[in-house]
Amino acid sequence: MVGAYYFEGWAGRNRLADDPNEPWARNAPMHLTRRMVEEFPEREPVWGWRSDSLEIMERQIDLAADHGIAFFAFCWYWHDNGQAINKAAIREDPKHRCLDLFLKARNSRRMKFCLLVANHEGFEIKGAANWKQAGEFWLPYLKHPQHVTVGGKPLLLIFSSKDGDRDGFAAMQESARKAGLPGLAIAGCGDEVLDASYTHHARYNVVPGWEKGLEEHSYAELAAANQAAWRGSATQPCLPIVTAGWDRRPWENPADPKQKYCWYHPDRSPEQFAASVRDAVVWMDQHPEKTTAERIVLIYAWNEFGEGGHIAPTRGDPDGKYLKALKAVVEQGR
Repeated sequence: MVGAYYFEGWAGRNRLADDPNEPWARNAPMHLTRRMVEEFPEREPVWGWRSDSLEIMERQIDLAADHGIAFFAFCWYWHDNGQAINKAAIREDPKHRCLDLFLKARNSRRMKFCLLVANHEGFEIKGAANWKQAGEFWLPYLKHPQHVTVGGKPLLLIFSSKDGDRDGFAAMQESARKAGLPGLAIAGCGDEVLDASYTHHARYNVVPGWEKGLEEHSYAELAAANQAAWRGSATQPCLPIVTAGWDRRPWENPADPKQKYCWYHPDRSPEQFAASVRDAVVWMDQHPEKTTAERIVLIYAWNEFGEGGHIAPTRGDPDGKYLKALKAVVEQGR
């Protein structure tokens, strides 16, 4: 069961939209940069940089479902730390628009979905009370018939496991049971030993050269680092992560003296990506006690164009070779 992370940054209004010196930004989405437009144009999706329309969402659903992707894991962002949850701010955040479009899509029944709580700097959920409140806010999603379940329980992915909250998770579990659910499958994304309040182990991605300098490295090295993170147990099964790549140069600003650079891996290919997916299948075959009965594999990512982790068709891959490579592995596994 393949799930792909879905980054919702290709909506909203770019911060440079009104700058007369940046004409490329006039109708650009939030996370587009000049470097992406001028230096990395091959990353532009075949439908254009914006993805915030129902037509484009329906096109993405068909593409994903046709090539063996069972669900999207949508990034979700908390607002107003330390305060009562600001529902208006959350609903108005353009980064949540694509999840809404997914649920409205005429073909949405072709896929499932779940939430990846982007619990990182600027969007941390702090304190048990806020975790409880967030869990109650998520209940309509968690109870949705198309929400991904693991062992019959809705799956909730937490981006930064170290920022979780044992008491908050207990409150979420209780709220879920009171709402008629059998509880939650809470997967922590992190390299540390997980607290027992997490039921599963996962990762968003693994970046071996995070802020270690601007150096070129191989995709094979990146894939190996991700594979090293496949470590589950009978009490905390693993959802193995497979990366489609990492090269965040379009989001790095050489004009910023405080910019910290990462290694980049420009030699990725559909064949190497497919081999990584195959390795994940073999790992699950060899370690059934360490993974889920649903045999879930997570892909980083559907559309992380700024970070170089994407399998959606682009100007550089108009025929969808990454998707075709994935489909071949999924069909072989069946």
